[in-house]
Amino acid sequence: MLWPFAPTVLKRPFALALVFALPAAVVAVMQLGRLHPDEVFQSLEPANWRAFGYGVLAWEWQQGLRNWVVPGLFAWLLKACAALGIDHPLARRAVLEVPQWLLHASMLLAAYRFAERRVGALAVWAFPLVGLSGLVLHFAGRTMGESWSAAFLVWGLERLDARGVRPSALGGLLLGLAVVARYGSAVMVAAAVLLVLAQRRWKDALAALGGGLGAAALLGAVDWATWGKPFHSFLAYLDYNVLSGQAAQAFGAEPWWFYLPLSGWLVLWAWPGLVFGLRPRAFESKPTWWLAFPAAAYALAISLTAHKEARFLYPALVLLAVAAVPGWLALLAKVQAPERRQLFLTASVLVALAVVAFPSPFAPQRPEQFRLWVRASREATGVVLVNEGMWGSPGFFYLGKNLPWFRCDYPQDPNFQMAMRDGRFNRAVIWDDRALAELQAAGFKVLEVEGPGTLLGR
Repeated sequence: MLWPFAPTVLKRPFALALVFALPAAVVAVMQLGRLHPDEVFQSLEPANWRAFGYGVLAWEWQQGLRNWVVPGLFAWLLKACAALGIDHPLARRAVLEVPQWLLHASMLLAAYRFAERRVGALAVWAFPLVGLSGLVLHFAGRTMGESWSAAFLVWGLERLDARGVRPSALGGLLLGLAVVARYGSAVMVAAAVLLVLAQRRWKDALAALGGGLGAAALLGAVDWATWGKPFHSFLAYLDYNVLSGQAAQAFGAEPWWFYLPLSGWLVLWAWPGLVFGLRPRAFESKPTWWLAFPAAAYALAISLTAHKEARFLYPALVLLAVAAVPGWLALLAKVQAPERRQLFLTASVLVALAVVAFPSPFAPQRPEQFRLWVRASREATGVVLVNEGMWGSPGFFYLGKNLPWFRCDYPQDPNFQMAMRDGRFNRAVIWDDRALAELQAAGFKVLEVEGPGTLLGR
């Protein structure tokens, strides 16, 4: 047991899932920053626009490459916040985190069940091993398609692993939702279907198909209502990113081995855990390749796709980590002395957690800027953001109100000059002291400094 003196309620799997899912949620809300511009402009800004009529709509929302399922849910929650008088940006962000926290907890519970079928009671360590890993802490609470999709994938694959018509139907629905959240995850869903068919689980396959059709019906209905055509966003995404090659032309291409160095960010214990768990006789009729095969198929697919980004690898790394848990725990179960086994298990958690202490392509960028932007919103009537472009900015959502704001790179930019002459602009957020002297000459005073970021007001 993780802690022998804990209250009984905290020894129950569902309670443990909620507890160990909480750190990622708290980190995302309190740390802020962005893993990628999509965190703001593919979820928070369109949700703000749909809820209140203002917000930055990225080009994908002009051309219909995205669906409104998640932003629509967020928009409904933002309207509820407005009705209840919740208007502070951090408070609104915390409300949006609640469904994501519950989804993350469901993923951890699925990881536990996946391990329990293979190693028994020792599987309770799946909660901290996965929930406190640095990579998951960076990603799981973020408003990104990779974050939602990875959680649905683990949960859905675990339900298919449980076997039976009812678990398979739920598994199919969840895998369908993984694709709705992020279309690129269709590769892993296809790999899971191949596994079910290879095992000749015909009834389970039909049940999973039925569940998947439910998710497809949701997507088709939402696209029809918002874009005027069923599956419009999916077809437009497929054409842009796969068939036409426009994504690589617009955002660049990388060599096939781009993801190989990034695979080193998989927690260290996952490598021996995968090797031990993937042995032919490791878990008799319950092989861990049930999660590892879809992850490998997906990693191959994105390696062969021209346009590559570090964040694309996250779902595969999560699946591999969950797949490695039973093997690692079975390996440590061979340690006879309970005290030594407990020490090794605790060390495994700490090693996984230590990732957050190192610079990483998966770490959030400019959290100080985002926090200062939120603080600027308290008394702002207009805000200037210096040394940041549109797609790196915190946007309207983190202001929490519809007020004018300009972004610019240098003091000579027209936006900056216009703001200096406009009395409405009484707050500025700058990075690396750029335009500090010019702002002070225009009557701004330094209000707060956090790392490379500075908040000024007049």
